[in-house]
Amino acid sequence: MIKRERGIIFVVSAPSGTGKTTLCKMLLSDLEGIVFSVSYTTRPPRKGEVNGRDYFFVSEEEFRELIKKGELVEYALVYGNFYGTSKSFIEEKISNGLDVLLDIDVQGAKRILEYYTDAVGIFIFPPSFDELRRRLEKRGTDSPEAVETRLMIAKKEMKMADMYHYWIVNDHLERAYVNFKSIFIAERSRSGRLTVEGL
Repeated sequence: MIKRERGIIFVVSAPSGTGKTTLCKMLLSDLEGIVFSVSYTTRPPRKGEVNGRDYFFVSEEEFRELIKKGELVEYALVYGNFYGTSKSFIEEKISNGLDVLLDIDVQGAKRILEYYTDAVGIFIFPPSFDELRRRLEKRGTDSPEAVETRLMIAKKEMKMADMYHYWIVNDHLERAYVNFKSIFIAERSRSGRLTVEGL
């Protein structure tokens, strides 16, 4: 009797090292009817990454051609590489009733939230700036200079959190995940997204 005509776009952003990717992976393995938006990127694949699953890996020339054709709903230059979101991928999924999860930076999120006015924005904060520094240093994947750059960018990103609909502090992974998942469940139950048939 109650049905949903279209899927929902969920836009998730957070400073590097906050645990956003972990939360997104937990959700995708736990909740049905939601797909991860596979972005285009010009950066080379990292170990274990698969083309078409993690990203669509393309050359800069191919990326610029996608821009020219209007295939990307948003794109940005991040740490020297281009990243972009496929408009046709999103449209196809939501028109088939599937929700789409976008894990993107604040630049891209701003464009998505402006373009799709019914999209849901979620920003994830670290417990503190000191804790974020500790997590980045513990990862051991960045030089001290790169850590400082990421922290400087994190400050700018957190200043833009007001454009998101929901805020989550990832101070404890399991607790943060419960809050994260509850947003998706609640948004699926909003009356404005549903229609009643047979009355």
